[in-house]
Amino acid sequence: MTPDAAAPTSATPAPEGTRRDFLFLATGAFGVVGTAAALVPLVAQLEPDASTIAAGGPVDVDLKPVAPGQMIIVRWRSRPVFIVNRPDKLLSTLQSPQLVSLLSDPDSQNHQQPDYAQNWHRSIKPEYGVLVGICTHLGCIPQFYPNPSPTTPTAAWLGGYFCPCHGSKYDLAGRVYKGVPAPYNLPVPPYRFVNDTTLRIGENPPDSSYDFDSIIQL
Repeated sequence: MTPDAAAPTSATPAPEGTRRDFLFLATGAFGVVGTAAALVPLVAQLEPDASTIAAGGPVDVDLKPVAPGQMIIVRWRSRPVFIVNRPDKLLSTLQSPQLVSLLSDPDSQNHQQPDYAQNWHRSIKPEYGVLVGICTHLGCIPQFYPNPSPTTPTAAWLGGYFCPCHGSKYDLAGRVYKGVPAPYNLPVPPYRFVNDTTLRIGENPPDSSYDFDSIIQL
């Protein structure tokens, strides 16, 4: 669990039940140079309408408030979706031979993502990672530790996601490490960019028919 931190205010407060559910899903976030975990900032316009969540319809996300190194969480089909703005400093680690040698499926051969995200950054645009934030071991929600650290959350940490329940580790592209309980990479949901700053979760680009229900394991 991460320590509480103040959330930005909103001119249009969400219903209490919706906000409670969203807070429950929030894990940790760091700035690019941050060293202590803090609650993922809540951005009010990123909270989809309850009827949209229930119907499993597409959810639009405004990326303009998401700073480099920051992660936000939105809900799609009642699942947490991690969206992280990965600056060059964080992206540079994803192709590091040191990191790649530690990964179970570095080339994303297992069907945990659409074809348009089967690349080294597992996304449409390298700078934006989009992942279903549910550990593929027992369904816990991993925590976000983007910065390398000699001690936190584990020794010789290279940056990524850590599941404190049973110790599963993923890099910043959601690729799982070898020798941990989780068997597969974090899933990538269907999504596309409506424009340069708006991401739509739950809808593929026009040339794709990716079905999220076809992945190996959630």
